Amino acid sequence: MDEKAPQIRLIVGLGNPGAEYNRTRHNVGFNVVEFLAAEWGLTWQHSKSWHALWAKGEKAILVKPTNYMNRSGEALSAVTGFYKIEPAEILVVLDDMALELGRLRLRMEGGTGGHNGLESIILQLGTEAIPRLRVGIGAAPSEGAVDYVLGRFFEEEMPVVQKTVERAGEAVKCAIDKGVLSAMNLFNKIPEP
Repeated sequence: MDEKAPQIRLIVGLGNPGAEYNRTRHNVGFNVVEFLAAEWGLTWQHSKSWHALWAKGEKAILVKPTNYMNRSGEALSAVTGFYKIEPAEILVVLDDMALELGRLRLRMEGGTGGHNGLESIILQLGTEAIPRLRVGIGAAPSEGAVDYVLGRFFEEEMPVVQKTVERAGEAVKCAIDKGVLSAMNLFNKIPEP
């Protein structure tokens, strides 16, 4: 791992709370942290004051905000304040309809790309220098982007979605163990079909 790079200590998966949003495209960030929690044998705990579900592992804390996507930053601000975690020590996992289904894109920093959850986090933390893992959900039809991201994946997409969630989990683990730059080099490539 690059000695100068900050250690990733907190993974936040973005999504909307409630059963009606389970398995929607917009909740793929939740799916990734849920995959990691299951793999690491962690139990989710609820914090009303943080507006989040969280699970503490040996290497990182996993977080799922329990307020809506456009207020994700409130939960993240509360957790990072409690644990004294710097923005560069966070990895945000979110959906991206500019990426084809199955693609991953890790970045050390950047703009919102029109994502309300990421915008809320950047506003709350006061910086764009927050590592993020974008998970491709495929392009929306020319009309109806909101319905698209809030809709569920099609049945025929589910095998790709499952593989992508697992691959995103591996990318997160790589970012924790070897640093975000190493994970970028390995996981920003186009996956094998």
